[in-house]
Amino acid sequence: MNLPMPGETGSALNHGGSGVSPGRPLYDARMVGWLSVGQLITWGSVFYAFALLMEPVEQSLGLSRAQSSLAFSLGLLAEGVMAWPVGRWIDAGHERAVMTGGSLVMALGLFAHGFVQDAAGFYAVWIVLGGALAATLYAPAFAIVTRRFPLGFRRAIITLTFLGGLASTVFIPLIAWLIGAIGWRHALWVLAAIHLFICVPLHAIVLRGAPKPSALRETGAAASTTTLPASHFLRSKPFLLIGVFAVLLMAVTAALPPHMVSLLRGSGLPEAWAIAVPASIGIVQVFGRALLYFFEHRFDLHLANRLIPCLIPLGLIALLAGSGHAGAALVFVALYGMGNGMLTIVKGTAIAQYVSREHVATLNGALGLPMAIARAIAPLMLGVLWTPASGYTTGLWVLLVASVVAVLALVGAQRARVG
Repeated sequence: MNLPMPGETGSALNHGGSGVSPGRPLYDARMVGWLSVGQLITWGSVFYAFALLMEPVEQSLGLSRAQSSLAFSLGLLAEGVMAWPVGRWIDAGHERAVMTGGSLVMALGLFAHGFVQDAAGFYAVWIVLGGALAATLYAPAFAIVTRRFPLGFRRAIITLTFLGGLASTVFIPLIAWLIGAIGWRHALWVLAAIHLFICVPLHAIVLRGAPKPSALRETGAAASTTTLPASHFLRSKPFLLIGVFAVLLMAVTAALPPHMVSLLRGSGLPEAWAIAVPASIGIVQVFGRALLYFFEHRFDLHLANRLIPCLIPLGLIALLAGSGHAGAALVFVALYGMGNGMLTIVKGTAIAQYVSREHVATLNGALGLPMAIARAIAPLMLGVLWTPASGYTTGLWVLLVASVVAVLALVGAQRARVG
């Protein structure tokens, strides 16, 4: 692999109002590009792989759907539990060890997954994989580029999400083919090899030369409040409001995907469309991120941060107002897909923009467990609220209220921001 050496940079990207002199790059484009490859592989081969593994694992181990689903929930909870220590390690300057070690644990977990013979082993490997996800998915990668590129971290984060958004498009057909060709156990070994021989060396080479906290202060990367401990920011109004924003929108966006096909069927879409439209959401997300990448310099940054989350409640309003009409369902999917795609950037940058850049990994890590709980419970809540008579109407109203409260919380955080 032709990986960048520490300090090498990509082409200059001058961003209006950044204070960066012409010709000076905001971030290392090659480093961010390679980190994006790691995101593509990890999201695709682990997070999205579970849906394809579920049925063959159930048949092999004699599990019910509830028993197999529990494994994924345990993985999500493990990811949330590990988010806090992972964030602290990254803020302490150990980002290379975190992501390289996480990729190695991922490889070992996937390899061990191929040997499971009972439910206990199945649950154990997904707890391990969940912990590894905390060290390898967006949260640590976002924290790393925020620490390394304090003037261009938002641009770097948008770039990171391009390939991550295509993970399902690339890996779902690949994993389905592997399972059909060599069986699910051997398919897992192939995925383990991908992590071992691509992600482990990639993170080990690309993440050399991590800045220490003292270096961030000396270069002026952190705000004037940088000498304050992370515990100070944990009690601050901006952090608490961003926590409300992040947790509520995590619940909304996690509740919808498992029910999307049934929801669209009930909204009047023909069967073929009810299947095809959700499958295209990944592409719609990437399209939304591309719009943000090319046009956000035309808007005030904070105005963009307020408007992007509004796409989620607007999509829900379209679905509720046009219940039973296929056109309304398509409007919902377009707004939800673009909003969810760009929302990743807003959530990934909010702590750094409105609370603290130096402690960004620790503070985001503190939100890991409540976000994981919201992500695990929300789909169940939407299912409980479904009724044969009214379908998903009650649940959609609950999600609409939650999304509006989340937007208001972000606006409050912007007004109360530290510094």
